[in-house]
Amino acid sequence: MSHRIDQTPTQADVHQHRDVERACDDSNAILRSIHDLTSLLDSDDASDCDAPVARSGIMCRLLERAKRYAASSATVLLEGESGTGKELIARLIHQHSPRSKQPYVRVNCAALAESLIESELFGHERGAFTGAVECRAGKFECADGGMLLLDEISEIPTHVQAKLLRVLEEAEYQRVGGNKTCHANVRMVVATNRSLEQEVANGCFRADLYYRLNILRLRLPALRERKEDIPPLVSHFVSRLQCEASVPIRGVAPETMDMLIRYDWPGNVRQLRNAIHGACVLNTSGIIMSADIPPLPTCSSELPTGFDDMRMEDVERHVILSALRRFNNNKTAAASHLGLSARTLLNKTKHYQQQGHL
Repeated sequence: MSHRIDQTPTQADVHQHRDVERACDDSNAILRSIHDLTSLLDSDDASDCDAPVARSGIMCRLLERAKRYAASSATVLLEGESGTGKELIARLIHQHSPRSKQPYVRVNCAALAESLIESELFGHERGAFTGAVECRAGKFECADGGMLLLDEISEIPTHVQAKLLRVLEEAEYQRVGGNKTCHANVRMVVATNRSLEQEVANGCFRADLYYRLNILRLRLPALRERKEDIPPLVSHFVSRLQCEASVPIRGVAPETMDMLIRYDWPGNVRQLRNAIHGACVLNTSGIIMSADIPPLPTCSSELPTGFDDMRMEDVERHVILSALRRFNNNKTAAASHLGLSARTLLNKTKHYQQQGHL
């Protein structure tokens, strides 16, 4: 006798089946999320966490122009005060360019000794100078196929400017102490916190090199010119830096935000970031208060009465010495505030010491 098995699902079976389907859906969702996250980390946008934060119209337009410039291979000249984010814009250009998979190399020209900058850029052969015990590739060779950012371009000595012009014009160079011609397939972006036009007028920068660099140009506004960006920048920095806080940071007090917006930030975005960093470290309540913000230096020039009758040299010396006092002789901070390179400020302070003013 055959027995028929009743296959009509019970209510419990139905619920169990739905639970299994739901678990599968959840598992697939997790897998999709992992796949999406992996794709994001592998993509060009992986460094978007360091992308410029912008709400103001002036910065939004600048970012759009930078992305358009990225499609070209022409040299880009970035101008702006210290701390305005010129390197972030350079990275943005690289990330959106056809060379984004190739090397991105940055050189801070102000940080290199004048005697070594040519070797650093173009490389050298063994025995080219004392201490050159082996051949070394320069930054142009390291950036081959990609992009090279020359920061503080105004600090390059005149004799090296001539060699740099040849690279831009003919895409070739020679290592220091070598005779072999090397070819440079490099996209150039240069940055300066000075007016290159003024540097040309002062005889400190070659006019032909300036004209060759000035193809695509972007001027980054100071933070005081785009105060609409301060609230989103503060939120961005809090989210990035609160890992160093003793308690989770839940927000910024309204009066603190008002204070941050009213301040003119002579050190620009870099100074704002450092202030928020200090506030995150000092905060214990979870809400950033005005007392958590480290003391902010005054933005006034503190020029004496009757300065209009003073010589330019005396006015410059007074402003520099005032900045050094304001920043407790911190030359890096004073140079950033004044829009000078650290090397220029060091040279001027040495000159003032020799004259007995310091």
